[in-house]
Amino acid sequence: MSRPEHAQNAEQSSPELSSYTPRRNSWGVTPWVFFPSLTIIGLVCVLAMSMPDRVGEVLQTIQDNIVQGFGWYYVVIVAFFVIFSIWMGVSRFGDITLGKDGEEPEFSLYAWFAMLFAAGMGIGLVFWGAAEPLMHYDAPRPGVDPGAAGDEDGFGQEGIGAEGGDLAEQAMAQTFLHWGIHAWAIYVVVGLALAYAIHRKGRPVSIRWALEPLLGAQRVKGWLGDVIDTVAVIGTIFGVATSLGLGVEQIGAGLVSMGVVEEADTATSVTLIVIITFIATISVVTGLRRGIRYLSNFNLGLAGALLIAMLIIGPTLFFFRDLVQSTGAYAQNLIPLTFDTGTYTGEAGQEWQGWWTTFYWGWWMSWAPFVGIFIARISRGRTIREFVAGVLIVPTLVTFLWFAVLGGSSLYRHLYGDGGLVDRDADDPFERVVPENALFELLEDFPFGGVMVVAVVVLVMIFFITSSDSGSLVVDMLASGGDPEPPTWSRVMFAVLEGAVAAGLLLAGGLEALRTGAIITALPFSVVMLAMVLATYRSLKAEHRVRLAAQRREQREQMDERISQQVSGEVSEAMADRR
Repeated sequence: MSRPEHAQNAEQSSPELSSYTPRRNSWGVTPWVFFPSLTIIGLVCVLAMSMPDRVGEVLQTIQDNIVQGFGWYYVVIVAFFVIFSIWMGVSRFGDITLGKDGEEPEFSLYAWFAMLFAAGMGIGLVFWGAAEPLMHYDAPRPGVDPGAAGDEDGFGQEGIGAEGGDLAEQAMAQTFLHWGIHAWAIYVVVGLALAYAIHRKGRPVSIRWALEPLLGAQRVKGWLGDVIDTVAVIGTIFGVATSLGLGVEQIGAGLVSMGVVEEADTATSVTLIVIITFIATISVVTGLRRGIRYLSNFNLGLAGALLIAMLIIGPTLFFFRDLVQSTGAYAQNLIPLTFDTGTYTGEAGQEWQGWWTTFYWGWWMSWAPFVGIFIARISRGRTIREFVAGVLIVPTLVTFLWFAVLGGSSLYRHLYGDGGLVDRDADDPFERVVPENALFELLEDFPFGGVMVVAVVVLVMIFFITSSDSGSLVVDMLASGGDPEPPTWSRVMFAVLEGAVAAGLLLAGGLEALRTGAIITALPFSVVMLAMVLATYRSLKAEHRVRLAAQRREQREQMDERISQQVSGEVSEAMADRR
């Protein structure tokens, strides 16, 4: 006997929502999300461009207060997100399909991974890959004694000793913390809540519906849901626009390294933004299955080729030893690093924490609405266990390999080579390594370095294109009431808007202020994420109860049928004996 159909897809669309249609106008958008978002974005841009210094001061003050007052809170909730994500993967809920039971995944495993990296943190890996481990080595976390490695020569085999090896190991472990399971767990929390609501329960592609188990359907459909989606639209637009503006610095540095331009000035950056926006607009118009998918697949292949080339050309055995040892150091120090708040290192510790760990946790959370929706959109047909493994474990392992090769290359040159990647004359320790230049300076000494520099420039540009077009698609879905195939004209508008915001703020000098503002948005959204955790658990627990009840009914029916057959057989035997 087959399992009852209502148990196969527990909590599927309820009667009151099965015919629900978002309040879209004739243009195909939701007015109370679309127009408030555009108004607020325009107002903030005008203020940032007209008074960049004043806006920057205000936002910086707010961020400083957040770092000092809520840094411990960021540490605790991110640790909680890691625990929750792992529990979801290994729990009794892991076999639940994010879709109808038995439904096949919408995208192949390779295409799925490619889009995860493209939308998640692909560009950041290129930007920070060679720089961050070296920065942690040169300016370690307060409380870590650099020993002889902190001498003024800054590089070379002489004077490094055991202290230098320990410091390099600590630098890699710290980098792994910032880019490993903690970062991806933030995406798991939002992505899982949305994927379950969208694919399992049949809700629209929208942040609001992930909170339905807590708020109720009526509040989600009303003004409160509009506010939630409006905040998500604004955060996504500014997050993508800020990344475009900051990221063109690395592309500009690559063009300088190639000799294409003499200086990466503002005009060059604006030109690059225009080019990237144009290509991203074409990609977002072609849709998820073609433009974004093909670009993501190509970029993952290009990133893999670059990684393999550096692995073979560079000190290969050193990279593998570094990967194993640094992973061990990360695992050994995972709990202390996770809960480190710089309590006993005074003002220097708080400054370092705000510059690095608190910054990263806030940055990942500020991107979580965009990345979470995108990951949810491409994860139809995956089980919860597959989702967690795919989003949490696999990208983390690949990220570790990436930093072991790129970061290992910069550390190897710094420790055993000619150095030159660290400017010891800089007064600010955070400015001794220029992140956008580090990778290109490193590649100059590699065989075929010129070809690899071109590959990196193309890689960075495509990562930005995929971030822009996937961001535009997500914003358009939110602004159109959760329509997975939103209107083409609004896709184009949001893609152009992201580029225009980035270019305008770059010209006005307001990108740094907006970058700070993006981090600030993480504080209120962290509360939404905690609500998502509770809502997800409540929904999964309710479905599990329905499944258990259905299984018990099926077992009772099977038991009754077996008993009936057994009794009938015994009666037949008794009657036969009497004859």
